[in-house]
Amino acid sequence: MEAAVTPLRVFETPESLGEALADEIIARVAAAARQGKRFLLGGPTGRTPRPVYAALARRAPDLRHVTLVMMDEYLVQGVWASEPWSCHSFVRQHVTLGVGEIWFPDPADPSAYDARIADAGGIDLFLLASGATDGHVAFNSTGSPRDSRTRIVPLSEQTRRDNLQTSPSFGSLENVPRSGVTVGIGTIAEARESIMMLTGASKRLTFQRILAASGYDPSWPATVIHECSERAIFADAAAADANAVEAPR
Repeated sequence: MEAAVTPLRVFETPESLGEALADEIIARVAAAARQGKRFLLGGPTGRTPRPVYAALARRAPDLRHVTLVMMDEYLVQGVWASEPWSCHSFVRQHVTLGVGEIWFPDPADPSAYDARIADAGGIDLFLLASGATDGHVAFNSTGSPRDSRTRIVPLSEQTRRDNLQTSPSFGSLENVPRSGVTVGIGTIAEARESIMMLTGASKRLTFQRILAASGYDPSWPATVIHECSERAIFADAAAADANAVEAPR
């Protein structure tokens, strides 16, 4: 039996994508609140999710019962980075949502992150973003196993180059850390729902690679989106190079 096609929605701009995805998140969070349930929202850092976080901040919904489960963090001498380009700093600067808790994987015991997520009932919605030139998702680079879990990994040079483009505050490639702690491909695939966000012309290659795949391809880790039971791809017109753009619903 053939795998179901992953639904695709294309928006005119990153901002309209962010507005639509914020609506989706708020609806799911509200449904969980009506049932008295905690909502686990998995999230990346970087340029791609900023319009989503900004749209959520403008709406100022009640997110006190939301736990934000962050995907990764750079490591410097084996511990979390604290510099302005770190993922912790990104959250302080761009994720002003009033959520109940914010989690990061612990480099001292990475495998405990998967256990913590499972004990909390699992991730309800994972927001995903992809590297432009190698399809990395979180710090899972080319060759990451389908069953990989939260762990410490070396960062490939291509991932480091992509991240330098994302965070010019690094100054140079030499300043981009060479290792990080990251959720695994298996961790992502276990989420109840995942949405892959692709924005900008630099993401056209990863858009094409993801759409060409029908399941997980370790040569392009962002194809993990096809492994999630409930899933969708949200792209802007520049990434999709679309002639007809769907208006946000």
